[in-house]
Amino acid sequence: MATDTRFDGPGPDAQYLQALQERRLMLQHCEDCAAVRFPPALVCRACGSPRLQWRASPGLGSVYSLTTVRDRAGDYNVALVDLEGGARMMSRVEDVAPDAVRIGQRVRARIVAGEEPFVVFAPAEGDAP
Repeated sequence: MATDTRFDGPGPDAQYLQALQERRLMLQHCEDCAAVRFPPALVCRACGSPRLQWRASPGLGSVYSLTTVRDRAGDYNVALVDLEGGARMMSRVEDVAPDAVRIGQRVRARIVAGEEPFVVFAPAEGDAP
């Protein structure tokens, strides 16, 4: 009986975090339907295929939706960003006032290093409000 190699080694979340630790934004691409997958998973959300391959993302995208969170420590935004290629990520847009971020704004991903690195966005060059 053949074993499922998807369960060999670290899982998709661990692979994603490892890539971030190496300062690379990697996204899963389905080899059967060409969908781009985020967050990482064992099967494609669009077609159910287990044939997902990791590919580097340039991290360019646009703000799909956003809200400003008011907090005693300071306001910040929460944004849904459509990355080129089809994946959508929730994060925040930095290097600009929370109220200045706008839907459709071009942004670029930046990896914040640490024990558990994460992705934030900043206005793409030439697109500051």
